[in-house]
Amino acid sequence: MKVKDTFSTCHPLVNFYYFTLVIVFAMFFLHPVLLPISLCIAVTYSIYLNGYKSVRFIVFAMLPTLLLASAINPMFSHAGVTILFYLDNGNPITLESIVYGVAVGGMLITVIIWFSCYNAVMTSDKFIYLFGRIIPALSLILSMVLRFVPRFKAQIKEISNAQKCIGRDVSSGNILMRVRNGLTILSILITWALENAIETADSMKSRGYGLKGRTAFSIYQFDSRDKRLLLVFIICTVFICLGIYQRVTVITFFPSIMIQPYSYFHLIVYSAYTIFLCTPMILNITEDMKWKSIQSNT
Repeated sequence: MKVKDTFSTCHPLVNFYYFTLVIVFAMFFLHPVLLPISLCIAVTYSIYLNGYKSVRFIVFAMLPTLLLASAINPMFSHAGVTILFYLDNGNPITLESIVYGVAVGGMLITVIIWFSCYNAVMTSDKFIYLFGRIIPALSLILSMVLRFVPRFKAQIKEISNAQKCIGRDVSSGNILMRVRNGLTILSILITWALENAIETADSMKSRGYGLKGRTAFSIYQFDSRDKRLLLVFIICTVFICLGIYQRVTVITFFPSIMIQPYSYFHLIVYSAYTIFLCTPMILNITEDMKWKSIQSNT
């Protein structure tokens, strides 16, 4: 059963502001303090949103990706001054290249997990609400692209189940028959995708989407809770940007690993970053506690 996410009920502007900065920060922060914070919170939030499906995705997809990235980088990058040992071909394996590979692998899976959270919270309706009047054509295309994978996964599963009922799925017959059945499923999926794209275009055109002066009904209201959240996000962003300016978030891997000496300002930046990332989970936990309190009193 999917858990009710309180942060999803906030205004789309608040959601978009949060995920845009979270993903941008995750892409550039390789710091040994900031990167684990982002990864842990991303995993926690993803599991809260998607449950067991997210756990399976992290264990069977993200963990191998991290290990693969960590193992491949030292094989091709031999920069660094701390040589651990030499390969048979004479190339050195350095501590710096291993640490950099782990950091890049952690960054990659962190960004992917945050994108999975984004897809669960930022629906296509929210995206079109934010950018439909500014860039109507591009916003529609982007909203369709962002929901491309989950929709196609659901559709191909439906097609496979239908084909399985008549004995034509990829698990029936010899190898040649399986390949033929797989191509048939793929052909059906592509046909469905093309028809769906045409139907979407015709539907939006008939509604006057993108026309000047067109009005639109919206269920979203920017209330006091959204104002408080946005204020918290902006304050945290200011401290994080100050940390970026002071190079608090920077780590140098080559030729040797170098980090700025820790100070009280570092602690402030790390705390601001943690609060910024944890806000959705804080909202959810607070709401869950309120709901349980109400249930216990009735």
